[in-house]
Amino acid sequence: MHHSIYLAIETSCDETAAAVVADGRRVLSSHIVSQTAIHQVFGGVVPEVAARQHVETVNEVIDIALKSAQVNPSQLSGIACTNGPGLIGTLLVGLSAAKALSWAWDVPLITIDHLLAHVCANYLDTDLEPPFIALLVSGGHTQIIHFESYSAGRILGQTLDDAAGEAFDKVARLLGLEYPGGPAIDKVAKLGDCKAFKFPEGVVSGYDFSFSGLKTAVLRTVEKLPKPLPIEDLAASFQDAVTRVLVKKTLLAQREFGVQRIVLAGGVAANSDLRRKLKEQSDVQVYFPQLEFCTDNAAMVGAAAHFCGVQASLDARAYSRN
Repeated sequence: MHHSIYLAIETSCDETAAAVVADGRRVLSSHIVSQTAIHQVFGGVVPEVAARQHVETVNEVIDIALKSAQVNPSQLSGIACTNGPGLIGTLLVGLSAAKALSWAWDVPLITIDHLLAHVCANYLDTDLEPPFIALLVSGGHTQIIHFESYSAGRILGQTLDDAAGEAFDKVARLLGLEYPGGPAIDKVAKLGDCKAFKFPEGVVSGYDFSFSGLKTAVLRTVEKLPKPLPIEDLAASFQDAVTRVLVKKTLLAQREFGVQRIVLAGGVAANSDLRRKLKEQSDVQVYFPQLEFCTDNAAMVGAAAHFCGVQASLDARAYSRN
């Protein structure tokens, strides 16, 4: 017997996703339609193109998720959707669909913060409970957050310029690698020497981060090197500089606040070097989502709805930034 069953919808960027999640832990179904191949041509996400694709696929994705879970509307505790941060045009597609279904089926509407949802991906198929330190690393955000309860997270530090994922994309483009840059760099870095080039970590006080200096250092190095470039060594050295500082500050926070759990979240949580370093260097429990739940997905939205969702009205709005 399930205490809650949520239909969840995620359209914050370039993945159209729907999932059905029971009790915030069990994924009954998860369906994602990625637009990566469409946006690769442009080297990044084009908001108008992304929104149009969501409009074309969102109803089908929702239908597939419900049928796969063998759940009908009368069994739902609510409909959860991401309403920010993200691209306004794409968020409105998922929010509008969720509002329409909430009204038509007479079930509560739950709006979910996209960043909180990424953290909640760690509740899926685990026994994770607060308190913990979360390292949230994505294309648009890099934050260290202290969670004392399921919904109470205090940001200890964040990036002052580029997010880590953004730096991965820019350096990948510089090295002639495909978009998205994170997986591309992770792949070629496995063949390189991470000590071949000494790139700066970005010295910022406290728990804040800065990656713009690192990005510039890679650019200056590339400009001076003869062709062909040692792509593998450059990728490995850059990745090491990013993951080194992320892990160092996360472990500092964990020790300062005396928590026994560390949580990794966001698209960059899929990075193999970051996962390995956190595991090897930490002496407490480390959680990270299954790879399919690191990048944008709806299952994490369903988990967030159960653990920290609050019912919203049908005039709820989308927002682009926190």
